Amino acid sequence: MNAPAKAPNLLEPRPLYGIGTVARLTGLKPDTLRVWERRYGLGASYKSASGRRLFTQSDLEHLQLITALVTDGVRIGEIASSDRKTLELLVSNRGSRLAKSLPATKSRVVFVGAELCQWLDRHQGCLSGISAFLSRTSLATAVEDLDTTEPADMLVVHCPSVSMTNINAIDTLANRLDVKRTLVLYQLSNSRWIEEIERRGMSALEYPPESARLAFELGRVAIDHEAKRGEINLGELIQAKPRMYDDATLTAATQLKSLLDCECPKHISDLIKALAEFETYSTACSVENWHEAAVHSCIYAYTAQARYLMEKALQAALEGRGEELSKLM
Repeated sequence: MNAPAKAPNLLEPRPLYGIGTVARLTGLKPDTLRVWERRYGLGASYKSASGRRLFTQSDLEHLQLITALVTDGVRIGEIASSDRKTLELLVSNRGSRLAKSLPATKSRVVFVGAELCQWLDRHQGCLSGISAFLSRTSLATAVEDLDTTEPADMLVVHCPSVSMTNINAIDTLANRLDVKRTLVLYQLSNSRWIEEIERRGMSALEYPPESARLAFELGRVAIDHEAKRGEINLGELIQAKPRMYDDATLTAATQLKSLLDCECPKHISDLIKALAEFETYSTACSVENWHEAAVHSCIYAYTAQARYLMEKALQAALEGRGEELSKLM
């Protein structure tokens, strides 16, 4: 955690946290954090241009894992030098209660382009909910030099003028970073190049983007990331999360309009009802061999995950409307 960024062409992490914020988010005292840094090297890994040390999102999540284990009785000296994967395994082995107390890991998004990074400096609200890494370099430089220690979930590239050469370069960079989604922000292009971008499974938007639209695209990768976490651990998915809303609450929600003055609550409630019904139905399907059992387990797991994600969407749509919802029930 103690290897600060020095070269201008390295990735700049966002968000960055001061020690007071990290103390609040981990529940530790600032003095404890300072002691852990001196004794175990668990300090801030990023150094700003002014020389100030700041905690990255990875630093914060690493400390949250350690804090959870220490709170559960593990001695700090036994785990201080452990890497993240080891800590995650220790947390999972100590039961779901401890694992559920930790915030979800944020999706990693890499942004390439000096002008784009300057734009993001003025629109940092777009970066909420993700772990961002800014590369203030040209596409050509990024293809030559840019690399990350772990795969990213999404790549966003500013490409002022689109050409086949640039499309190939973006593809090369996306493959090296092993991203699941790529977004190209362009200023000059034509329908042929846009079609080629989309043919390769990438998306394209004009630059500068509307901040709300970019936030939407980044929100999509955050949802993909959460769903992916569920898919990786099928056993956890099969132990489906309890329903957040019963049928009576969903029926009441259909009568409300969200803050966006639209029919989203009704449509989302209908989807949740349908998914909950199918979730129950899938548990009752008869199976004749292990292959059918495995398939039905997957169907049940994915349905439960979809229902949970839609409940989170309804929760966002009805934010602050709890009192109105209660009156309708």
